[in-house]
Amino acid sequence: MLNAQEPDLKIAVVTGAGSGIGRAVARLMLEDGFRVILAGRREPQLLETSGGHPNALAVPCDVTDPHDVERLFATAVRQWGRVDVLFNNAGVFGPAASVDEVSLPDWEATLAVNLTGAMLCAAAAVRAMKAQSPQGGRIINNGSIAAHSPRPRTVAYTVTKHALTGLTKSIDLDGRGFGITCGQIDIGNTATELMDHIGVGSGAVQADGSRKVEPTFPVEDAARAVLLMARMPASASVGSMVVTASGMPFIGRG
Repeated sequence: MLNAQEPDLKIAVVTGAGSGIGRAVARLMLEDGFRVILAGRREPQLLETSGGHPNALAVPCDVTDPHDVERLFATAVRQWGRVDVLFNNAGVFGPAASVDEVSLPDWEATLAVNLTGAMLCAAAAVRAMKAQSPQGGRIINNGSIAAHSPRPRTVAYTVTKHALTGLTKSIDLDGRGFGITCGQIDIGNTATELMDHIGVGSGAVQADGSRKVEPTFPVEDAARAVLLMARMPASASVGSMVVTASGMPFIGRG
């Protein structure tokens, strides 16, 4: 249980902490003095992320399972007394398909992780944060520049990221009276396995059907942007942030 005399020590839950942006954010938060609950489906990857840090706690969790999510946040509160920050990061890219090609199982699986999973984690976080009101807390949803402009043949992924923006705004509005804020970070072309999956480094499909090698930027820089949002004082909140690789085809995409 957290010592009541440590009010400046932040408790964060990071989902999808076993790889990519989630791993980088979890490690940076640990370096910055947070106590971090690392959530993800694969425990070995979570333990690799934690590196044996004394302020890290690995909790295997499937964000699409309501019981897993409740257990995750109950563990955080039981271990360290509260939840100050949720980095709602777990996600999948989903099928490479247009709307007439995507199968219903692939569509539902993408929504289950990217949207329903995010909602379940946010709901559990809000319940924990309301219980510690007026202290409240902060939720940071990991969107994507797909929340603004899609890539070709990414209908399931793009729809989930557009919907996540609505979830973000609704959480921020409904949390206002409880000291709970919610913001969204939309990241473009950070160097992760996901970018390898869509071929950013070898030639990603463009709107005209051509392929183009796109620039990327280090995942640690994306993590620093998330930490900036997490470390804002209670009197301020970053509602929306877009961070992309310099020169990537986002503005004017197509």
